[in-house]
Amino acid sequence: MSTPIKEPALTTGDSIPRQRGSKRTPGPGDRRTEGLTLNVFSHGFLILWAVLIILPLLWLLLSAFKTDAQIGGSALGWPTSWSFDVFGRAWDKGIGDYFTNTLIVLAFSVPLTMLFGAMAAYVLARYEFPGNRLVYYFFVSGAMFPVFLALVPLFFTLQRFAMLNTYQGLILVYVAYSLPFTVFFMHSFFRTLPTAIHEAAVIDGASHTRVFFQVMMPMAKPGLLSIGIFNVLGQWNQYILPSVLMQPQTSGESEKYMLTQGLIQLQQQQGYATDLPVLFAGVAIAMLPMLVVYLSFQRQIQAGLTAGTMK
Repeated sequence: MSTPIKEPALTTGDSIPRQRGSKRTPGPGDRRTEGLTLNVFSHGFLILWAVLIILPLLWLLLSAFKTDAQIGGSALGWPTSWSFDVFGRAWDKGIGDYFTNTLIVLAFSVPLTMLFGAMAAYVLARYEFPGNRLVYYFFVSGAMFPVFLALVPLFFTLQRFAMLNTYQGLILVYVAYSLPFTVFFMHSFFRTLPTAIHEAAVIDGASHTRVFFQVMMPMAKPGLLSIGIFNVLGQWNQYILPSVLMQPQTSGESEKYMLTQGLIQLQQQQGYATDLPVLFAGVAIAMLPMLVVYLSFQRQIQAGLTAGTMK
């Protein structure tokens, strides 16, 4: 009788042969390769996105220092002189007045939007009462309502109250326009704040007003800063609302145009006067303040946007 042949026992360093059709488990080397490929793709996309944003801004700023002949001859050429007189000419052409009008409106509309939006969001997030969800969804639906559908009713409403082409009329419209998203954002943020501090303040005898202004508002500072920057950017760049609501009603009435309207006026004037550097300088004046604001508070904006998910 022949003795059966025994297969050698597997040692520690031997590998078990993989059966046909079985799936191979990815190893650490495969994961590193996939991660490297993903990083290269994501970084390449971000670099391309940054180039697409930075190049037009750089071209805009450089064009403000050129002459009409240089702009018409070579769009990508380097300016021969670096005179800032063109910014003074743009300011005197009316950009200064439009800039001041926009600052006056935003000085009232943004704080009022933040105050009313934070108060409404705090009540909806912290207090249960009949109709709570109905009121919340009412605000949320306002963020989805196209502003174009409200232009005609807004025009006749402000006309009835004699608020067309007035600061107070546009301020009220800006506040109403920005409230839905502000309430939606701050509602989610207030729900992430710890309730223990709120309860401790109530037990100590603090009123609802004191709890809101002295306890909850300081804790919600990152969220308020983030939504405040978004409101500033949105109201600063708003065009359709002031174009409809800030039109002079009589021939002797002064124009209270906003900056976006002023840029259109400047474009029409300089298009016929062939003074394109003034137009580029006006756009740069309108753009640089918001760019500085965003770059200065970008970390706070990121912290406010991620605070709700980190808690």
